[in-house]
Amino acid sequence: MAVGPACFPEAMAVAGMRLGTARAGLRPAAGDDLALIELCPEARIAAVFTRNAFCAAPVRVAREHLIENPRWLLINAGNANAGTGDRGMADARASCAALARLTGGRTDQVLPFSTGVIGEPLPVDKLTAALPEALQNLHEAGWASAARAIMTTDTRPKGATVRVPVGGTEITLSGIAKGSGMIAPNMATMLAFVGTDAAIEPSALRFALAQVVGPTFNAVSVDGDTSTNDACVLMATGRAENPVLDRDHPDFPAFLDGLERVCAELAEAIVRDGEGATKLIRIEVLEAATVDEARRVGFTVAHSPLVKTAFFASDPNWGRILAAVGRAGCEGLAIDQVKIWLDEVCIVADGRRASTYTEAQGQTVMAREEIAVRIQLGRGTASALVLTCDLSHEYVRINAEYRT
Repeated sequence: MAVGPACFPEAMAVAGMRLGTARAGLRPAAGDDLALIELCPEARIAAVFTRNAFCAAPVRVAREHLIENPRWLLINAGNANAGTGDRGMADARASCAALARLTGGRTDQVLPFSTGVIGEPLPVDKLTAALPEALQNLHEAGWASAARAIMTTDTRPKGATVRVPVGGTEITLSGIAKGSGMIAPNMATMLAFVGTDAAIEPSALRFALAQVVGPTFNAVSVDGDTSTNDACVLMATGRAENPVLDRDHPDFPAFLDGLERVCAELAEAIVRDGEGATKLIRIEVLEAATVDEARRVGFTVAHSPLVKTAFFASDPNWGRILAAVGRAGCEGLAIDQVKIWLDEVCIVADGRRASTYTEAQGQTVMAREEIAVRIQLGRGTASALVLTCDLSHEYVRINAEYRT
């Protein structure tokens, strides 16, 4: 299941980047489960990672290697290499070393990423045996195959691309992501890889990534769980030959806008493909005292199993949304100032059910595949947008059978 039609961009090539895939046999499903991204020597990388205390071995190794000048990203599906202790660290490093031997690079120039089952040892022999094929398959047009190779419970690949005028030339920003369950990010979401041919200073690259993950990848939730393996990587090759961007460059805001558009599209694609999802829910919180308060209210609603199952059932049980707002921790909340809307229908006003609301109106909205929940707190001018999906029987089945 997924909400809305599947759509993957046709032209995503970024000069200075090549992607290749292979089947290592780490994932039970058919198809490739190993992806490789190769960067030109002058490329620069920024990344953010999960804050989960049990972060996976590849996350720890990637953090260590990020301070060097990485040339390759090695990504496997089917095994998270998380909760694997010292062996997991050794396996992650061994994978990097195997790729370095084949490419003539250094081990610390490889960033490893893994996704899949937690707690199982990484089959390094299988992974390394597939590396020659992945290297042979490297090409600039490999984005779609790479997006498919990194999928786990995803039902479709996720990609986005934009072109932005900068300094008299046009730069490209392209990205892929995977994620369907265990989605409630605390930095980015599951795995996302965005590349650009823009020339940009490393500090500006890091700043740009930090700016966009908040309103995009950190503003979605499928099930309220944060993964051990979350990572989001931004790579810049400099091949567009634009004037080098820094934070003071007049075109830097245009670059930021393009990056946010790519990340927002990928983040929404993850929610649309949430495990068992049948509906996309946009929760907009307005008139909050602070942005943090707005986000807290939004996520309280988004994480509520009662709210999510009501959406799945197309049941206009608006009291569940009201209760979630009330328990979100807004100190001194004046409930008579709160208004709640389902699309065009006001369901709550003056601290109670809106006088104009009818069950038939609510039923009409809840039957839709995409629904907007608008919550006006009447406390200030801050706002936030959170994306989520419903909670269906299929979500329970997928996760009950995840290892079988």
